[in-house]
Amino acid sequence: MKKQLRSQSKISKSRTPQLLRLDIKLAPHFITLLMMIFSLTYGQSMAQGTWTPVTSRAIDPNGGGMLLLSDGTVMAKTFSGGDSYGNIYDKLTPDSHGSYINGTWTRMPAMHNTRLYFSSQILMDGRVYVAGGEYGSGGSLGETFDPLTNVWTMAPNQGQRISDANSEILPDGKVLQALVTGSLKGTDIYDPVTNKYSTGPTARGIHNESAWVKLPDNSILFVDRLSTASERYIPSLNQWIADATVPVSLYDSFGDETGAAVLLPDGRAFFIGSSGHTAYYSPSGTTSPGTWTAGPNIPSGKGTPDAPAAMMVNGKVLCAVSPVPTSSNHFPSPTSFYEFDYIANTFTSITTPRGGASINVPCYVTGMLDLPDGSVLFAMQDSTRYYVYSPDGIPTASGKPVINTINQQDCGAEYTLTGTLFNGISEGAYYGDDWQMASNYPIIRLTSGTNIYYARTYNWNSTGVQRGSAADTAKFTLPVNLPQATYSMVVTSNGFSSDAVSFTVQPGPDAKITPLGSLDICGTGSVILEANSGDGYTYQWLKRGNPISGATDRAYTATTKGFYKVVVTNSNGCSKTSNGTKVINSCMQSAKLDLTEADLTIFPNPAETKANVHFTISNSSHVLLRIFDMSGKKVFTILNQNLAEGEYSLDLNASQFTKGVYLVNLITDSATQNQKLIIQ
Repeated sequence: MKKQLRSQSKISKSRTPQLLRLDIKLAPHFITLLMMIFSLTYGQSMAQGTWTPVTSRAIDPNGGGMLLLSDGTVMAKTFSGGDSYGNIYDKLTPDSHGSYINGTWTRMPAMHNTRLYFSSQILMDGRVYVAGGEYGSGGSLGETFDPLTNVWTMAPNQGQRISDANSEILPDGKVLQALVTGSLKGTDIYDPVTNKYSTGPTARGIHNESAWVKLPDNSILFVDRLSTASERYIPSLNQWIADATVPVSLYDSFGDETGAAVLLPDGRAFFIGSSGHTAYYSPSGTTSPGTWTAGPNIPSGKGTPDAPAAMMVNGKVLCAVSPVPTSSNHFPSPTSFYEFDYIANTFTSITTPRGGASINVPCYVTGMLDLPDGSVLFAMQDSTRYYVYSPDGIPTASGKPVINTINQQDCGAEYTLTGTLFNGISEGAYYGDDWQMASNYPIIRLTSGTNIYYARTYNWNSTGVQRGSAADTAKFTLPVNLPQATYSMVVTSNGFSSDAVSFTVQPGPDAKITPLGSLDICGTGSVILEANSGDGYTYQWLKRGNPISGATDRAYTATTKGFYKVVVTNSNGCSKTSNGTKVINSCMQSAKLDLTEADLTIFPNPAETKANVHFTISNSSHVLLRIFDMSGKKVFTILNQNLAEGEYSLDLNASQFTKGVYLVNLITDSATQNQKLIIQ
């Protein structure tokens, strides 16, 4: 019955009833009186944040959940595409100054299936996961979106209905996916690497319509439907365990609904009930039960039958509420807004995005999303108008990320960022079970003058919460055609911003050697080799592929013959190795190969799984490189071919050999050399 009534509310009627416009002229003194009455009735705070409409309307009417991509852009589900439930997302891109209010809208590729009220997550590699749908063609189906290719890929049909179920990212990057079928207690686990589902653990109570909260120990907490029993999923056990009893009822008995639940800065979870009751949960940090205490009731007889809430950077919670459901109206109007202060334990009424005390829609048609700049994006279904709420006050200190290092990988487009608190203090914004919009992952913002750019992050090591001093890492790539310059870089999570660090975008270093004299040192005894210069460059000289101790200046004086190289590293940690430069001594008799003990090297030695064989030849030659056991039997041929003069390194799979001692034999046109190799 609940779904039928809800379907009528959402489908048969207009999804978002429009406000009635009253054109009534009132005397100025009467207006003043009304304002005073309004202020007393709603407890309006003069310190509330600011609502600002997004300047440009979206292309399509909003159709529910919003997601923050790891490049700082926003995906907003719409009702466009396919049937009336929609399979299109509109994308909001901030302008060149980083403003979402002045951002631009573009339409994204269509999903394979239409969906309304469904699971959604940003995966740890930056892709998007969606599954199910209370309405539409995707009720039992999942798919992923790759922002790099703009392609949606179907997941295999796991054969059970997902509908409007909860989901959560696990520590290993998999998705715990609730199922709305059978006992309403089942789950699947989706593996984004293999694109496959497997059977997950069964909950103790009904999870349908519940709100899930990720706790600092990575366990997932919810309250069983139409019950005061709670339980947690323990990832290390892959098991749901019983937890403590809630002192108040959070569900309404008509639509079986409840509201959002958020993780507070002090580590407690705060559950907001459809019944108008609220509750705090203090976690134990172990598998032992936590502690529940009753919170304040929502003022003025309000409740949250499927309603959004957003944890803000000032530590307060932005909430949408409506009247408590009744037997005749499971999703009543109008919707009003509060800021909840957990320190003061109070709700404070604030104005609506349109101004005034309320909007004549049920709260389930509203949605929120935490943005990287510390504001909250707000949407209403069937509307193309979005709003941004900018909270007052200062950010909570415990949510501030820290950048430790930035390293460029192999002089390519990929960088590695390390630090702490890349996941913030909560998952961000919440909305019961009908969709998820977690944004507790690192977003990188680059500022140069008045221009702001966002990098794309991926392969985060965690999507935990309140991780304290635990090490965090993330990969990132820079925007295409980002100007070469020095930027102020910050990493953000749910709007919490780190201190800025200097970051220089520059091409990878070149590495060249210029001899300042003859390379034949017969008459001079030495030659100065000079590397190319560059801002912030550091140097390491090599001979026969091995670092020369203390040779870290731009110039090096070579006093013996051999092959020399230089490794040049820029300020981003990007390194490049030069070609070899051959220094000779014609005074010596041999103009051909003159192998010494250092010309054939093996590292590591002893070896377990892999060894590197390095050798140098001074002239073009046929090279035969083989391995013999100690009885003299040949066991492996590494190389048998003609080579030009130079240095060579070959990787050897040591695990293919039985443990023991071997002889590595190098034969060229003019010399033979052996090196002992120990496999252990």
